Amino acid sequence: PQTSGMNARAGILALVMIAAPSMAFRMPVSHARMAGARMIGATKSLPTMPLRLPRAAARHTSYGLTSLRAMGGVAPMIGKHELRTEAPKVQISMDKTAPEEWEGDLLVMPIFAPEGDDKEALAVVDGVAKTLDEKSDGAVTEMVEINEFKGKEGSSAIVRLPKSSSVRKLSLVGAGNATKFGTDAAIKLANSLAGTIKAEKAKKAALVLPAGADADAVKAIAQTLLVGLYHDARFKSEAGDNKPAPIETLHLLSSPMEGAEAALEEAPKIVEGVRLAKDLVSAPANYITPTKLAEAAEQIAKEHGLECKILEREECEKMGMGAYLAVSQGACEPPKFIHLTYKPKGEVKKKVAVIGKGLTFDSGGYNLKAGPGSMIEMMKFDMGGSAATLGAAKAVGALQPDGVEAHFIVASCENMVSAEAMRPGDILTASNGKTIEVINTDAEGRLTLADALIYAEETVGAEEIVDIATLTGAMIVALGPLYAGFWTSDDEMTESLKESFKTTGEKAWHMPLAMEYAEALKSPIADLKNIGGKGGGSITAALFLKEFVKKAKWAHVDVAGPVWSDKSGATGYGVKSLTDWVIKSGK
Repeated sequence: PQTSGMNARAGILALVMIAAPSMAFRMPVSHARMAGARMIGATKSLPTMPLRLPRAAARHTSYGLTSLRAMGGVAPMIGKHELRTEAPKVQISMDKTAPEEWEGDLLVMPIFAPEGDDKEALAVVDGVAKTLDEKSDGAVTEMVEINEFKGKEGSSAIVRLPKSSSVRKLSLVGAGNATKFGTDAAIKLANSLAGTIKAEKAKKAALVLPAGADADAVKAIAQTLLVGLYHDARFKSEAGDNKPAPIETLHLLSSPMEGAEAALEEAPKIVEGVRLAKDLVSAPANYITPTKLAEAAEQIAKEHGLECKILEREECEKMGMGAYLAVSQGACEPPKFIHLTYKPKGEVKKKVAVIGKGLTFDSGGYNLKAGPGSMIEMMKFDMGGSAATLGAAKAVGALQPDGVEAHFIVASCENMVSAEAMRPGDILTASNGKTIEVINTDAEGRLTLADALIYAEETVGAEEIVDIATLTGAMIVALGPLYAGFWTSDDEMTESLKESFKTTGEKAWHMPLAMEYAEALKSPIADLKNIGGKGGGSITAALFLKEFVKKAKWAHVDVAGPVWSDKSGATGYGVKSLTDWVIKSGK
């Protein structure tokens, strides 16, 4: 093995000499390492170890893969595809026109399920539906009977009306229980609406708002519809039938409603953040690199007047971010530590931070993701936390809330396998001096978050911190694909996050920060291990992160499940709730 390794290195050197014969011979990184120890963080345990070249210097005195990529030797070939999708062009507005008088391509009528325990009972045609039924010569009643329509949430039926009608098509959509039309029901209704609009290719549509709908429901409907109309054909060579819905206008038919206009004004600004998150998570890792995430942050700052600071590797080294940089050291792509700051115009009542895990690709490192179920081909979504963070930054920048100074932080990098990658058994030193024994290189996200948490509390001075990450597969096992789990160190943080999740309809479950499991993180040779025992993996991951927060109120949100849908792809999960939490923090 040693001989073959030397032959491989000789081959690399030969390739370099052929590609650039005029260049002087330089020592390979592997040979340079024989002269001293890798710079892995300050420690007093090895006082006699000789110094060696810093990593940055070694890179410039060798021809490893990093140098070859810099020379253009191994850079992946990528097409000239746009990295952003186009926003839906639909205009959503309130309209007090009576449903039976409205004119257009598609009229969507919510129908509630009948009260009582009879599961076979058909939906009752009454109220506005009855008026419309009379105007359309019994079309609504006929649809209910023929389709055995029961009004269950998510159900729908559609019919083409006679040419004499002012409406081309009428769609019935199940609205569920009439006494429970809240955010969840509004989201389900809007999802059905989006599906119907796309299927029917309507340009002008209207939704009859059901009884009980308020401004919050209007906001949820508008947001969900806009997200539902998301269209991504960036990496298709030909559009074919894969075209965006042609919808141009959507009227929400209702009597005047307090707060509805403001809700419709806010919704697109928040959805722009969701769309950014979906764009970032959906794009492959050869397009979305740490550098591209940094460029996205800079664009947000430019558009919305935020401050943007990008810390390069050398700056992170000076700050002692040994945990974060250890994850990045096996990759050709340079790490980028991203810090966006939103400051209100008036008084700052609270300073908060949102931290997103930013692994643009996670191979697992030397604990390689391999075999069925490893999901290595899906590890482009391991930056879902950073996508939610940047999406929230965009939404907050657009909404300009009062009273809160918000910091959005991403320690972005790749976790790759190479001669320079961290190894199982390595001991890392975080920027607060704590040492970490690496038991598994695939538990890398928490290492990047550790230094980001220290930065948020000690450098930024955040009073409250939320980190969001696709951190553990154990989270999917525990709560499935729809729910995030969240942990908090403070009861007030618990309640504020619960309120935001409830308001936005993003599903999350409060998990126990069980200190009984902290023993599993103890290392005999370092302060901590980076993983715990066999069970409770998501809990021990949260306990690990807690070690890097001193006094600030803190919450950890694990979005390994809801960040991605097998049916529809990237979800943009977290943007709405984080935005809501930041805004309410200033009130």
